[in-house]
Amino acid sequence: MIFVILLLAVAAFLFYQYGRTIWHPATTKITGKKTVAEVIDLYGEQSRQELEPLFNEKGISYPPSKLALIAFKDKDILEVWASNGASYQLITSYPIKAASGVLGPKLREGDKQVPEGIYEIIGFNPNSAYHLSMKLNYPNAFDLVHAKNEGRTYPGTNIFIHGRAASIGCLAMGDPAIEQLFSLVHATGKSNTTVLISPTDPSQNTLSPPVDSPSWVSDLYKDIESTYMEITGQ
Repeated sequence: MIFVILLLAVAAFLFYQYGRTIWHPATTKITGKKTVAEVIDLYGEQSRQELEPLFNEKGISYPPSKLALIAFKDKDILEVWASNGASYQLITSYPIKAASGVLGPKLREGDKQVPEGIYEIIGFNPNSAYHLSMKLNYPNAFDLVHAKNEGRTYPGTNIFIHGRAASIGCLAMGDPAIEQLFSLVHATGKSNTTVLISPTDPSQNTLSPPVDSPSWVSDLYKDIESTYMEITGQ
Protein backbone atom coordinates (compact mmCIF):
# COMPACT_ATOMS: atom_id res chain seq x y z
CA MET A 1 0.00 0.00 0.00
CA ILE A 2 2.80 2.41 0.91
CA PHE A 3 4.51 1.65 -2.39
CA VAL A 4 1.30 2.39 -4.30
CA ILE A 5 0.85 5.70 -2.46
CA LEU A 6 4.45 6.69 -3.20
CA LEU A 7 4.03 5.70 -6.84
CA LEU A 8 0.88 7.80 -7.14
CA ALA A 9 2.59 10.74 -5.44
CA VAL A 10 5.53 10.57 -7.86
CA ALA A 11 3.15 10.28 -10.82
CA ALA A 12 1.16 13.30 -9.60
CA PHE A 13 4.33 15.35 -9.16
CA LEU A 14 5.60 14.46 -12.63
CA PHE A 15 2.24 15.30 -14.17
CA TYR A 16 2.20 18.64 -12.35
CA GLN A 17 5.77 19.41 -13.36
CA TYR A 18 5.75 18.26 -16.98
CA GLY A 19 2.08 18.07 -17.94
CA ARG A 20 1.29 21.76 -17.69
CA THR A 21 0.28 21.99 -21.33
CA ILE A 22 -2.50 19.52 -20.49
CA TRP A 23 -3.85 20.72 -17.13
CA HIS A 24 -3.02 24.43 -17.23
CA PRO A 25 -5.51 25.40 -20.00
CA ALA A 26 -8.30 23.65 -18.11
CA THR A 27 -7.35 25.40 -14.88
CA THR A 28 -7.26 28.77 -16.65
CA LYS A 29 -10.77 28.21 -17.99
CA ILE A 30 -12.00 27.73 -14.43
CA THR A 31 -10.03 30.50 -12.70
CA GLY A 32 -10.08 32.99 -15.58
CA LYS A 33 -7.25 34.56 -17.53
CA LYS A 34 -5.10 37.34 -16.10
CA THR A 35 -4.10 40.46 -18.00
CA VAL A 36 -0.57 41.88 -18.07
CA ALA A 37 -1.84 44.82 -16.01
CA GLU A 38 -3.18 42.45 -13.36
CA VAL A 39 0.16 40.64 -13.18
CA ILE A 40 1.98 43.96 -12.76
CA ASP A 41 -0.47 44.87 -9.99
CA LEU A 42 0.44 41.59 -8.30
CA TYR A 43 4.22 41.66 -8.67
CA GLY A 44 5.33 45.06 -9.96
CA GLU A 45 5.63 46.98 -6.70
CA GLN A 46 7.23 44.11 -4.80
CA SER A 47 9.73 43.63 -7.62
CA ARG A 48 10.55 47.34 -7.60
CA GLN A 49 11.18 47.26 -3.86
CA GLU A 50 13.50 44.27 -4.28
CA LEU A 51 15.36 45.53 -7.35
CA GLU A 52 15.56 49.30 -6.87
CA PRO A 53 18.27 49.15 -4.15
CA LEU A 54 20.45 47.10 -6.52
CA PHE A 55 20.01 49.75 -9.21
CA ASN A 56 20.73 52.55 -6.73
CA GLU A 57 24.01 50.89 -5.75
CA LYS A 58 25.16 51.26 -9.36
CA GLY A 59 23.86 54.81 -9.72
CA ILE A 60 21.08 53.84 -12.11
CA SER A 61 17.44 54.76 -11.69
CA TYR A 62 14.64 52.20 -11.72
CA PRO A 63 13.39 51.54 -14.28
CA PRO A 64 16.45 52.13 -16.47
CA SER A 65 16.37 53.58 -19.98
CA LYS A 66 18.07 50.49 -21.42
CA LEU A 67 18.17 46.88 -20.26
CA ALA A 68 20.22 43.87 -21.37
CA LEU A 69 19.64 40.28 -20.30
CA ILE A 70 22.73 38.17 -20.98
CA ALA A 71 22.49 34.38 -20.69
CA PHE A 72 25.47 32.03 -20.57
CA LYS A 73 24.41 28.52 -21.50
CA ASP A 74 27.45 26.75 -20.05
CA LYS A 75 27.12 28.43 -16.63
CA ASP A 76 23.30 28.50 -16.48
CA ILE A 77 23.42 32.16 -15.49
CA LEU A 78 21.32 35.13 -16.64
CA GLU A 79 22.90 38.53 -15.97
CA VAL A 80 20.95 41.78 -15.81
CA TRP A 81 22.74 44.86 -17.17
CA ALA A 82 21.19 48.33 -17.23
CA SER A 83 21.95 51.84 -18.46
CA ASN A 84 20.48 55.31 -18.10
CA GLY A 85 22.18 56.52 -21.27
CA ALA A 86 25.79 56.12 -20.20
CA SER A 87 27.63 52.83 -19.85
CA TYR A 88 25.82 49.66 -18.81
CA GLN A 89 26.29 48.36 -15.28
CA LEU A 90 25.85 44.81 -14.01
CA ILE A 91 22.88 44.93 -11.64
CA THR A 92 22.31 41.31 -10.61
CA SER A 93 22.23 37.75 -11.91
CA TYR A 94 19.88 34.79 -11.68
CA PRO A 95 20.51 31.05 -11.95
CA ILE A 96 18.82 29.46 -14.94
CA LYS A 97 16.83 26.59 -13.45
CA ALA A 98 16.54 24.60 -16.68
CA ALA A 99 17.68 24.94 -20.29
CA SER A 100 17.74 21.90 -22.56
CA GLY A 101 20.22 20.99 -25.27
CA VAL A 102 23.95 21.53 -25.68
CA LEU A 103 26.23 24.39 -26.72
CA GLY A 104 25.50 25.58 -30.23
CA PRO A 105 22.62 27.41 -31.94
CA LYS A 106 19.09 26.18 -32.45
CA LEU A 107 18.59 24.86 -35.99
CA ARG A 108 15.16 23.27 -36.23
CA GLU A 109 11.86 22.61 -34.50
CA GLY A 110 12.18 19.81 -31.96
CA ASP A 111 15.96 19.82 -31.58
CA LYS A 112 15.52 20.93 -27.94
CA GLN A 113 18.21 23.58 -28.38
CA VAL A 114 18.16 26.96 -26.69
CA PRO A 115 18.89 29.56 -29.41
CA GLU A 116 22.09 31.59 -29.45
CA GLY A 117 22.19 35.15 -30.69
CA ILE A 118 20.84 38.66 -30.16
CA TYR A 119 17.10 38.81 -29.59
CA GLU A 120 14.24 41.08 -28.63
CA ILE A 121 11.32 40.47 -26.31
CA ILE A 122 8.16 40.72 -28.40
CA GLY A 123 5.44 39.69 -25.98
CA PHE A 124 4.33 39.06 -22.41
CA ASN A 125 2.26 36.02 -21.47
CA PRO A 126 0.54 36.51 -18.09
CA ASN A 127 -1.18 33.11 -18.42
CA SER A 128 1.80 30.92 -19.23
CA ALA A 129 1.75 27.25 -18.28
CA TYR A 130 5.12 28.15 -16.73
CA HIS A 131 3.71 30.86 -14.44
CA LEU A 132 4.77 33.93 -16.50
CA SER A 133 6.72 34.19 -19.73
CA MET A 134 8.30 36.63 -22.16
CA LYS A 135 8.50 35.66 -25.83
CA LEU A 136 11.68 36.15 -27.87
CA ASN A 137 11.74 37.01 -31.56
CA TYR A 138 13.30 33.67 -32.47
CA PRO A 139 13.82 33.03 -35.30
CA ASN A 140 15.19 36.51 -35.97
CA ALA A 141 16.33 37.80 -39.37
CA PHE A 142 19.77 36.17 -39.03
CA ASP A 143 18.23 32.80 -38.14
CA LEU A 144 15.75 32.97 -41.02
CA VAL A 145 18.37 33.80 -43.66
CA HIS A 146 20.53 30.83 -42.77
CA ALA A 147 17.56 28.49 -42.35
CA LYS A 148 16.43 29.42 -45.87
CA ASN A 149 19.92 28.99 -47.32
CA GLU A 150 20.14 25.51 -45.81
CA GLY A 151 16.60 24.45 -46.67
CA ARG A 152 15.49 24.25 -43.05
CA THR A 153 11.76 24.93 -43.40
CA TYR A 154 11.00 24.76 -39.68
CA PRO A 155 13.78 26.42 -37.66
CA GLY A 156 11.55 26.42 -34.57
CA THR A 157 9.44 28.97 -32.75
CA ASN A 158 7.87 29.83 -29.39
CA ILE A 159 11.05 30.47 -27.42
CA PHE A 160 10.45 32.11 -24.05
CA ILE A 161 12.07 33.23 -20.84
CA HIS A 162 9.66 31.78 -18.30
CA GLY A 163 9.11 30.53 -14.77
CA ARG A 164 9.11 27.06 -13.22
CA ALA A 165 12.13 24.76 -13.46
CA ALA A 166 11.44 22.71 -16.58
CA SER A 167 12.03 23.66 -20.19
CA ILE A 168 12.52 22.44 -23.75
CA GLY A 169 14.43 25.06 -25.71
CA CYS A 170 13.56 27.96 -23.40
CA LEU A 171 15.17 29.58 -20.35
CA ALA A 172 13.35 28.47 -17.20
CA MET A 173 14.12 30.93 -14.40
CA GLY A 174 11.89 29.79 -11.54
CA ASP A 175 8.84 31.72 -10.38
CA PRO A 176 10.35 34.41 -8.09
CA ALA A 177 12.91 35.34 -10.75
CA ILE A 178 10.41 35.55 -13.62
CA GLU A 179 8.16 37.75 -11.49
CA GLN A 180 11.03 40.22 -11.12
CA LEU A 181 12.17 39.95 -14.73
CA PHE A 182 8.64 40.26 -16.11
CA SER A 183 8.06 43.37 -14.00
CA LEU A 184 11.46 44.87 -14.85
CA VAL A 185 11.11 44.41 -18.61
CA HIS A 186 7.55 45.73 -18.50
CA ALA A 187 8.69 48.84 -16.61
CA THR A 188 11.68 49.39 -18.93
CA GLY A 189 9.84 48.57 -22.14
CA LYS A 190 10.24 45.68 -24.57
CA SER A 191 11.77 47.97 -27.20
CA ASN A 192 14.44 49.07 -24.72
CA THR A 193 15.46 45.52 -23.82
CA THR A 194 18.10 43.35 -25.51
CA VAL A 195 18.46 39.62 -24.88
CA LEU A 196 21.86 38.11 -25.62
CA ILE A 197 22.21 34.32 -25.41
CA SER A 198 25.81 33.13 -25.58
CA PRO A 199 27.23 29.60 -25.36
CA THR A 200 29.96 30.73 -22.96
CA ASP A 201 31.26 33.94 -21.38
CA PRO A 202 33.02 36.00 -24.11
CA SER A 203 35.02 37.86 -21.46
CA GLN A 204 36.79 34.64 -20.51
CA ASN A 205 37.48 33.00 -23.87
CA THR A 206 36.92 33.59 -27.57
CA LEU A 207 33.73 31.83 -28.61
CA SER A 208 34.51 28.63 -30.48
CA PRO A 209 31.88 26.94 -32.69
CA PRO A 210 31.14 23.32 -31.80
CA VAL A 211 32.57 20.62 -34.05
CA ASP A 212 30.54 20.10 -37.25
CA SER A 213 28.74 23.44 -36.86
CA PRO A 214 27.57 25.23 -40.02
CA SER A 215 30.16 27.72 -41.31
CA TRP A 216 27.96 30.72 -40.43
CA VAL A 217 28.20 29.98 -36.70
CA SER A 218 31.59 31.73 -36.70
CA ASP A 219 29.87 34.91 -37.89
CA LEU A 220 27.14 34.47 -35.28
CA TYR A 221 29.70 34.15 -32.51
CA LYS A 222 31.52 37.28 -33.72
CA ASP A 223 28.21 39.15 -33.54
CA ILE A 224 27.61 37.83 -30.02
CA GLU A 225 31.12 38.88 -28.93
CA SER A 226 30.68 42.33 -30.46
CA THR A 227 27.30 42.89 -28.79
CA TYR A 228 28.65 41.60 -25.48
CA MET A 229 31.53 44.08 -25.71
CA GLU A 230 29.17 46.95 -26.54
CA ILE A 231 27.06 46.18 -23.47
CA THR A 232 29.68 45.25 -20.90
CA GLY A 233 32.84 46.94 -22.15
CA GLN A 234 34.69 43.67 -21.52
